[in-house]
Amino acid sequence: MDAGFDFNHREKPPSFADTVNACIDTALVAEQAERPQRDYLGGSRLGDICQRRLQYEYLKTPKDPSAGFSGQSLRIFALGHVLEDLAIEWLRKAGFDLRTRNRHGDQFGFSVVGGRVQGHADGVVVAAPNGMAVPALWECKSANAKNWREIAKHGVAKAKPVYAAQIALYQAYLGLTETPALFTAINKDTCEIWHELVPFDAALAQSASDKAVTILRACDAGEILPRHTADPDHFECRFCAWRERCWA
Repeated sequence: MDAGFDFNHREKPPSFADTVNACIDTALVAEQAERPQRDYLGGSRLGDICQRRLQYEYLKTPKDPSAGFSGQSLRIFALGHVLEDLAIEWLRKAGFDLRTRNRHGDQFGFSVVGGRVQGHADGVVVAAPNGMAVPALWECKSANAKNWREIAKHGVAKAKPVYAAQIALYQAYLGLTETPALFTAINKDTCEIWHELVPFDAALAQSASDKAVTILRACDAGEILPRHTADPDHFECRFCAWRERCWA
């Protein structure tokens, strides 16, 4: 049989939607490139399982060439911020006195070790219509349906340890340890909302704080911390922005 030409596998030209989205994504990626990088360890990240990855983040180590955020990823992040704003509006309409700024107009947060470790909370509930103990830290996350169901089924501490560590650390540094935090998770696919009270976990807060100290000391000494695994195909490694560098 004559091979001839295979017209069934010709690449399709980009659609109108593709061309518009390409313009949007190019603009978003360019905008992201202009944003200054953090010069501190973020409290929201200290629950990460890999200390070396956090060290790379703190030192602003260049990511692998293929590891930059895509336009789609940046759109997903932006959607998360919009959903958080909606959650604030919904809770306030329901009668929760939820504050996102202090009396000086600044976001609730903390800065320790000379500003080398910082965190910024989503808000603080100072009054609630359902008898919830206050004042209470409020943290909000959005998730796809699969991850949201895991949170709703198992609770944030088991389903998302990184979030749990963030909550504990913020409770500790903001002096909100006497009351459980209010954790809100929004399902991006269905708009279902999960609310959970998270009691203060002192051991978890101490562990996250100790991890920050370990990372900073290693950075100051020029030491590279161990990987969290000996398996380069571990799930956490396969999706790490420094995988090639780390395992080279």
